[in-house]
Amino acid sequence: MHVHPVSYSLLAGLLWGAAGAATAACDFVVEVNDAMVFQVQEMVAEKSCAAINVTIKHSGQLPKQTMGHNWTLTKTADYQPVAIEGMNAGLDNDYITPGDARVIAHTKIVGAGESDSISFSPAALEAGGDYTFFCSFPGHWSVMRGKFVVN
Repeated sequence: MHVHPVSYSLLAGLLWGAAGAATAACDFVVEVNDAMVFQVQEMVAEKSCAAINVTIKHSGQLPKQTMGHNWTLTKTADYQPVAIEGMNAGLDNDYITPGDARVIAHTKIVGAGESDSISFSPAALEAGGDYTFFCSFPGHWSVMRGKFVVN
């Protein structure tokens, strides 16, 4: 059987696109390390989930005081003010102002070898709403963020 060379590049493109696409789920594992980057840029959750579960795992070598990370979810319009105001809350509060109603969910700040998990209801989230997840550690939020989609 003869396959035209264009077919190979088309197939490769489709496979690459499928591998890079986010998949809808209720449970997520977010990996971080000593760089200011999440290993995932988009998370897609189903509105029908009984709960959305997020686990953050830090595989780096640096302690949380030096290169800690967390996973924080807000409406996109709120993420920057939440992050800026949270700097004053300090590490003991995970750089989140206690009681900040704009924060939908957040994990604790984790460092080398640590992990933390949270579970929250998707009931208050709008399907198609504009949400951002980010790390609230000072200075990280400007580059360490991604899109959170609810279907």
